[in-house]
Formats: sequence, C-alpha cells, structure tokens
Amino acid sequence: MVGREENGVWITLKETIHAPAAEVASCISTAAGFCRWLAVACEFDGAAGDTLAISWDREWIHSTEVKVLDFDADHAHDGHARIRFEWFPSALEDTATPVEITVTPLATRGDGTSGTRVILRHGPFADDADALIFMADSAESWRWYLCNLRSVLEQKHDMRAVRPL
Repeated sequence: MVGREENGVWITLKETIHAPAAEVASCISTAAGFCRWLAVACEFDGAAGDTLAISWDREWIHSTEVKVLDFDADHAHDGHARIRFEWFPSALEDTATPVEITVTPLATRGDGTSGTRVILRHGPFADDADALIFMADSAESWRWYLCNLRSVLEQKHDMRAVRPL
C-alpha cells in the first residue's frame, strides 16, 4: 500500500505469519534472525544508535551498513519487537529513507490458531518522479523479503535458495 502523509509518500506493507510470535520477533531483533530471511550475514548488537551491518554474500564484498534509529525488543519473548533503521532506496541516493518493522502477536482464535502481524513502513519519499520510481522499486523488494520471511517461518523454505541474490 502506498499513501500520502503530511511529510511525504510512504510504503506500508502488512504480512500475517502463522508462526510463534517470539520467533517472528527474533527475525527483526537479532543478527541470526536477520540471516534467516534477509541477509547472508549480519552484525547487530540490538540497540538504538548501533550499526546494522548486512552482507549479501559470505565474503562481505556486497554489504550495507545502516544506523539503527530506534529499537525496542524488550518484549520479544512475548512476540513484540520494533526496529527502525536508515535505508538508502538506491545506490544514487545520499539521503536515507527510514524503514520501520513492527512485529505484534495476534489474538488466538476460537479454533486455537493465531498468528503474528508484521508491518513494514518505508518513507517518507518526496513527491517527485525520481523519488517515486525509487519508492516503487523499494516496495517490490520489501514485499519479496516479507514473503520470504513468511515462507521461512511457515514452510521452512528460504526462497533465496531458488532466487539467489
């Protein structure tokens, strides 16, 4: 979903994952968790102000380092976690456009099933053609990664093995 807000244009993606909320929360709050669905290698100490270092290959030749702007995983064992970090929508951008990922457990239904809600917000993007092109590309990439997160946790299948980075 794309929406216009006071400070610009935002991407908001939502995914329901049928997996234990604490396991989903660990995927955005630990280095090992990020490696399950996003990165090949990751270094992260788990605090605001730290650097989130993500490698797209085992040799750290293609890597991304971003500043963690906000982090709350105090209740990750209960399935609540949130991280907000800088992200550069393209190699041509010098200005970071933050990404925020929130994990929240869903209520258990009468049939005993439950799930976890993951919401990813990326923005604000400027309201001009170049920025909106970068935004569309980012939305496509983040949607794929959220689908991979769901696939890894629900089916134990990492789609990156089929579609290498």
